[in-house]
Amino acid sequence: MLAIGEFSRLTHLSVRTLRRYHDAGLLEPATVDPASGYRYYGADQIPTAQVIHRLRELDVPLPDVQRILRSPDPGARAALVADHLRRLESELDRTRAAVASLRRLLAPEPPPLAVELRAVPATRVAAVEDDVDQADVLTWYSGAMAELDAAVERPTGAPGGLYDNALFEAGRGHLLVYRPTAEPPRRGRVHPMTLPAVELAVTTHVGEHDDIDVTYGELGAWVVANALAVAGPVRETYLVGPRDTADPAAWRTEIGWPVFRVAPR
Repeated sequence: MLAIGEFSRLTHLSVRTLRRYHDAGLLEPATVDPASGYRYYGADQIPTAQVIHRLRELDVPLPDVQRILRSPDPGARAALVADHLRRLESELDRTRAAVASLRRLLAPEPPPLAVELRAVPATRVAAVEDDVDQADVLTWYSGAMAELDAAVERPTGAPGGLYDNALFEAGRGHLLVYRPTAEPPRRGRVHPMTLPAVELAVTTHVGEHDDIDVTYGELGAWVVANALAVAGPVRETYLVGPRDTADPAAWRTEIGWPVFRVAPR
């Protein structure tokens, strides 16, 4: 049997941590001296202690650690760990997005935004559209764009999307993705339509979409400074994206805000 100090040295876990694991019911000593209260561990408990340590390093909640340790099924244990890793990856993505945005926002001299006022004629497209929750946009977009890719044989331009104002203001709104084509098909959710002519204030977002909200903000500030007002859903055009290249630095997304000139006060 190993005294708690010896067990601590072998597992690189502090005595305090081992006591905390005991109190939480994660790792109970093999025996406790009833007179002195000293804790003693078996050598066969070393791997268990190390597993607990790794799980806690990954911030696995104590109840989940208990379920993992007590599950006799290796598949169930692996599924619990995989679920937590997916949550960690999602949190890491949010952290990276926040860091990218902050770096741009806190830059001492951000580069001037290049904006173009562009008259876009009516465009014939194949489209997929629906009302979508903001949290489901990426999943919905992937499915809709896959349908368009399969249905449109001869696109005449880059794919794009129209994002209803309510999507940003209320967290749910109308979303339409499209591919320009002279002969739009009707297949499944894909249907033909004509996008109306519009005047857009257009800028290009470079790279991943982690900080695309900053580009939206900069474009909005430019619109206000130039006495323009937004009129209608935002348009995005995916000139180069993850469907074209795995290199995020090469991605280019045009953001176009339908605008009209505001009369001077």
